Amino acid sequence: MSSTPVPRFEPDSRGSSATIGKAVKIVGQIYSKEDLYVDGDLEGTVELLEHKLTIGPNGTVHAAVKAREVVALGTIQGNVEAAERIEIRKDAKLIGDIKTARIIIEDGAYFKGSIDIVKPEPKVAPKSATNAPPAAAAVHAPPAAVAAPAAKG
Repeated sequence: MSSTPVPRFEPDSRGSSATIGKAVKIVGQIYSKEDLYVDGDLEGTVELLEHKLTIGPNGTVHAAVKAREVVALGTIQGNVEAAERIEIRKDAKLIGDIKTARIIIEDGAYFKGSIDIVKPEPKVAPKSATNAPPAAAAVHAPPAAVAAPAAKG
């Protein structure tokens, strides 16, 4: 019975999730194309550019972190860059600089470092740039249209 729900949940979540248990210690670089839950010790670098990193209550991360989303329940020591958001929960501890679009720091959490809030507008900027030339052309068109009726009349 327990093996049947597992395949059903993986496609629904649009990916899978990896777990580093509380008895595991990893030293090195982690690059993942799936969500990662860390409840053990991790030292080095972590990259989950399109995925979510969750540091469990027993988790300790001494690493530079880059992820789409970061949720800290344990301890992170190092700079954290999250494309979408960072959550530092009430018993969590984060020491390092943060760069993200959105941040949540719960009452009781410990944070030491700087926060750089960046807006995720680079994706929208190219669309605005393609809209700018027609707007500029429209600005030039009305004076010509005004001059034409005056010449006819």
